[in-house]
Amino acid sequence: MTGYIVSRPFPLPRIHTGAVLGNSFLGVMVWGGGNRFNISVGCGALWDHRGGMEWTEKQNLKDIHDLLLKKDLESMRELFKNTTARQPGQPNRPSLVPVGRIVVELKENCQLEKFYLHLDDGLLELCYTSGGMNKTIKIRLDMEDKGSLAVSGSDIAFFNVVDSWSLSNGILAAVSIPAPEHFRTSDGEGFVNSLPADPGFGLFARRSDQLIAVRFERDSDMVALQERLSAVKTCDWDALEKENKLWWKNYWSDVPETRIGNPELEELYRYGLFKFGAMTDNSGIPAGLQGPWIEDDRFPPWSGDYHFNINIEMCYWPAFRANRPDNLKPIFKMLIDLLPRLRRNAKNFVGIDDGIMLPHAVDDRGTCMGGFWTGCIDHACAAWMVQMMYDYCDYFSDEKFLRDTVFGFMKGVMRVFQEMICRREDGSLELTLSSSPEYRGSRVDAWGANSSFQLAAIHRLAENLISAAEILGETGDRFWYEVLEKLPKASIYHNDGKGVAEIDTWIGCGDEIALWDGLKLTESHRHHSHLAGICPFDILDLEDPAWNKIFENTRKRWVGNGMGQWTGWSMPWAAMLHCRFHGGEAVEQMLEIYKRSYTNEGGNSLHDTNIRGVSLLDGSGHSEIMQMDAAMGAVAAIQDMFVQSRRSVLYVGAGIPAWWHEAGVRRMPAPGGFRVSCEFKCGKCTVLEITATRDNILKLHLPQTDGKWNLPANSNMYATGKVAIPMGKGETIYLKGV
Repeated sequence: MTGYIVSRPFPLPRIHTGAVLGNSFLGVMVWGGGNRFNISVGCGALWDHRGGMEWTEKQNLKDIHDLLLKKDLESMRELFKNTTARQPGQPNRPSLVPVGRIVVELKENCQLEKFYLHLDDGLLELCYTSGGMNKTIKIRLDMEDKGSLAVSGSDIAFFNVVDSWSLSNGILAAVSIPAPEHFRTSDGEGFVNSLPADPGFGLFARRSDQLIAVRFERDSDMVALQERLSAVKTCDWDALEKENKLWWKNYWSDVPETRIGNPELEELYRYGLFKFGAMTDNSGIPAGLQGPWIEDDRFPPWSGDYHFNINIEMCYWPAFRANRPDNLKPIFKMLIDLLPRLRRNAKNFVGIDDGIMLPHAVDDRGTCMGGFWTGCIDHACAAWMVQMMYDYCDYFSDEKFLRDTVFGFMKGVMRVFQEMICRREDGSLELTLSSSPEYRGSRVDAWGANSSFQLAAIHRLAENLISAAEILGETGDRFWYEVLEKLPKASIYHNDGKGVAEIDTWIGCGDEIALWDGLKLTESHRHHSHLAGICPFDILDLEDPAWNKIFENTRKRWVGNGMGQWTGWSMPWAAMLHCRFHGGEAVEQMLEIYKRSYTNEGGNSLHDTNIRGVSLLDGSGHSEIMQMDAAMGAVAAIQDMFVQSRRSVLYVGAGIPAWWHEAGVRRMPAPGGFRVSCEFKCGKCTVLEITATRDNILKLHLPQTDGKWNLPANSNMYATGKVAIPMGKGETIYLKGV
């Protein structure tokens, strides 16, 4: 990563087009043009906790099912309404609160030209011209002292500290957030702002010669907060620079060296990993939809909350193969801290004391955002998060965490599924009430039996529970094995060949994976959830002959319905699916489309496309929506090109296109506790090196090479192109084509 620089030209006219800095608490976006730039400051922990929905006995499985059978949508809406619904002056749901901005004006003859963001040490340079000379403003964010940042430059004419209450044009006032109190000192200015039900906040900036020191803090006592801010010391730039360099050096030292054969993807990858470190460090708070980069002039879309039906999982996907296990710990700790609430949710929903239930959208205290009934009861959210906990233990051999925490979490999540699953007369199992994320929204018909998304999550959970029990020497529950034997892996829709849509003529008569029983994919949809059994839950074997035709029909309908209702985060998930269906060329194409169509001129990821005609979700009628899920998903999709696992078999270089002249990676973590190094030239693997961090059997799909692989003597070719190699802890094998 040494020396990699991201650059963009000014003007950058909107908040989310700005260059970003973050320390897993504060998020800074620097934007503007001419001789003026703005430093928009956001905080990923600044919650207004009012509103939302408390889960009670009213939201129980039986009554919900009865209302849906009656098609009583009004009662369903009443059941899931927020506690503050329609109360004047109250927010409908909890939300992160915008902070404010520092507006910096340079002297009149100055003109901003470009920013240069140095990824190796977190330095942001704003380059400008002044009287024919090239000059720079330097900005650094403190990675240790989470509330501090500094600006260094010689041509600063003046600055102003602007509060979000004023910028929001009455939006904050409408929910009873009071106006801030501004104050000045001889060399600085700022404000403090109380909140109705939470500690307030303040922002202050002080100038000393060529330095501006900026400070954000929180307190319930506005007088004490103002006193502390007024006492902010001038910045020691040299000490801050030293701290930044050391922090980022330590971060990048863990990340595997990667050579990517496409410059466009290389920037996605490297800038993405920079943002990942900036928003998920274990010394900070868990990252929500936007990380800490909250706009300063409105409440963030979807409150900037924690969406667990793909978005938060995608935000954390890079951690595993980036060799940054500690970056997962804040989101895991949040769930552990929420355990009493998750237990109550399960008790109220299905009447058990040993269950764990996580709604799809919550604040940092686990308060359900409410309103959207299909998301509230989407129990695959909990299954997906405990899969990530299990994967952490698998990748990084943390048996203690598996024993002390994860195994119990998995059992609690499965207990809720066990209460939701019904036994048919023939002994088979059925998930009678289920949904597929956001398909048909919150309509009264947005549900059915055996959602393929839910089934995949349950099967993955059962497999992980059985594996964990074996590792820990525990006795597996009979129900886990019943899931594998008697619960379908996916809902299958049978085409009779009489469909009227043209795509039906392509598919003809045959089976395909359904959304849920009786419902095939009828339109383009942003969630590829019916394909989750392929990725990310990996419970369907693409090489199983019994499923070949089903996969082909499913793929045709998915591709045939197109991208017309996709969002930014749909793209990297699709890239990972295309890698398994079509190979590396399709992955590269999908990620290039994402970069061109779903990132803005500042290189930041968008929920809606910025190119009309790519998708119906093109941002028409509302402000720009930036989310971190797509950016992090793109990182994971690129990692997937180098290292991925399918049904416990390691695939190396499965997504590397044949036209990449050179590509490779050093010591990238893989499931099973392995570390993978490889080199590819024009789609052929020339060197493959794998190290085991614990005793395990490596199951490897041999990548293409010129000649044949020189395999160890203890290798077992158990299937075409697949080899099993027992390995001991610390052992390294070197494979070369001969």
